[in-house]
Amino acid sequence: MADDRYIIDFYSRYEEDERFASKHGSVEFLTTMRYIQRYLKPGSRVLEIGAGTGRYSHALARQGHGVDAVELVPHNIEVFRRNTQPGEAVTITQGNALDLSAFPAERYDMTLLLGPLYHLYEETDKRQALGEAIRVTKPGGIVFAAYVISDGCLLDEGFNRRSIPVGEYIRQGLLDGSTFGARSQPKDLFELVRKEDIDALMAVFPVKRLHYVATDGCALLMREAIDRMDEDNFQLFLQYHFATCERQDMVGHTSHAVDIFQK
Repeated sequence: MADDRYIIDFYSRYEEDERFASKHGSVEFLTTMRYIQRYLKPGSRVLEIGAGTGRYSHALARQGHGVDAVELVPHNIEVFRRNTQPGEAVTITQGNALDLSAFPAERYDMTLLLGPLYHLYEETDKRQALGEAIRVTKPGGIVFAAYVISDGCLLDEGFNRRSIPVGEYIRQGLLDGSTFGARSQPKDLFELVRKEDIDALMAVFPVKRLHYVATDGCALLMREAIDRMDEDNFQLFLQYHFATCERQDMVGHTSHAVDIFQK
C-alpha cells in the first residue's frame, strides 16, 4: 500500500469541499450523481469508501438512503461530522480501502470507491481495494470505481497551464517519451492511468461493466470558459457533456473517469 503520510498530509491542508464549488468543478459531481441516481432505489444501503468530507455521503443520506462511510484522513472525518445534519442516516469510520473486514459481505446495494484508487500504485493493492468493494456489495449490486486519467491531466496541467513540466517529467521517467503514459509513485500522490490500464485491472473480476464514464470530460481544460458561462449556457454545456461522456472516441480526454459495474 502507498505510504499514507503523503495522503494524510495533503488532505489535511486541502479544502476538498471547494473542489466542487465552481461550475467547472461541479461537472464531475453532477455527472457521478446522475449515474448513481440511475441505480439507487428507495431505502438503498450505500457504502462510500474514501468518503473525504462527505459530499456524496451526505447528499445520498439526505435523500433518505442509509449510508456508511469509510475515510482515512482524520481532518476529513472532522469536516464530515461537522457537515452531518440532524436526522441523517449516516455513519463514518476511520479506515482504508484495503481492509473492510469491519463490514460484512454482501451488505450493500451500492458501493462507492470514488477516491482510493487515485492513491494506490501497485496492481495488487488496486485489486485488493476493488475486491473488498465487490465483497461487501450484494449480488446484483452496483460498484462505482473512480480513477484519475493521465491524458486529461497532461493536456490541462502540462500543455495548457504548464504547471507540470512535461519535458522534465519525461527525463525523470514519470512520463514515457513515446506513449506519454504516466508512471507514479506515492510521493507523486496521484496515480494516473488510461482506460486500457483499467480494463486490464478489471479482467480478473466476474462482474459486468455497465458504464465507463468521462466524469468531467474537458471541464478542467476549459475551466475559465465554463466558469464564465451564464446559467443557461452552463446547463447547455452539461447537456452536451451528459450526451457525450460515454462516447468511445472521447472518454480518454478527461481528468477523472468512473467505471460502473454490477456484481
